[in-house]
Amino acid sequence: MSNDCYDALIDVVERRRSVRKFEPGKAVSRETLLKIANAGRWAPSGANVQPWDFLVIDDPDMRDRVIEVFLRQAERLKEFAKGFPAVYKRYLNNTVAIVIVLGDPRWALSFPHGTTPESEAEYAANNDNIFYSSLGAAIQNIQLAVTACGLTSAWLSGGGENTTNRELSEVLGYPPFLTACGTVPIGYPVKEIERRFRRPLEQVVHFNSYQADQFRPDELVNFHHEHIRPFTMYRTQENIAEWDDAEEKFGDWLAAYTGRITNPGGELP
Repeated sequence: MSNDCYDALIDVVERRRSVRKFEPGKAVSRETLLKIANAGRWAPSGANVQPWDFLVIDDPDMRDRVIEVFLRQAERLKEFAKGFPAVYKRYLNNTVAIVIVLGDPRWALSFPHGTTPESEAEYAANNDNIFYSSLGAAIQNIQLAVTACGLTSAWLSGGGENTTNRELSEVLGYPPFLTACGTVPIGYPVKEIERRFRRPLEQVVHFNSYQADQFRPDELVNFHHEHIRPFTMYRTQENIAEWDDAEEKFGDWLAAYTGRITNPGGELP
């Protein structure tokens, strides 16, 4: 791959965002939607079984019916998953289309299977990983294509919940054993899309063997969950070291968010 190709690719990758503010009064062509779906079609999958279908909703009436399903899901989330930010989904009203990635678990039949009960149990568990990784690749391809076409999107996982999936299957007519693993609302961004926090490259890359001093200990995971998650989800600066209140927010954990080492003692569980 030439440098020009990489530069074009990484530009799209870095501009992809989960955006929840769409500009009203817009429309998108079927040609563009087919380009987006085609990118999803070329995603890798286990045994090349392509265990997906892409439901593209661009009819306004059907879109509104799908949105109502997710509004009900949001109400349940507010009641039963308190404390999780951004559960409101009224922003969906300004979408120009919605792509639902349906996963078909029957295709796991073609993944590796064991010849004994013990080996089958092991392979069956890993087949779930293969199945969902395949769907995740398709969803990511779709989101990148959305960005390349000058639109923006979000990634909703709530369609995979049993109640929501059943309601979507009733509205859209697909067999309920298929799962809406990824829902991608598409729209035009209200404003310029800004970056989000990313861990430093030197922290996430391990050459040739796992580096114990880059392990994120339980204490860091708990600190992030209890104090930091809302900020890293929604603030618009990639580098935490540039946050005006970085020392106040992160305290003794600041170096673990801005440098290579997250586990200075190098101890592993």
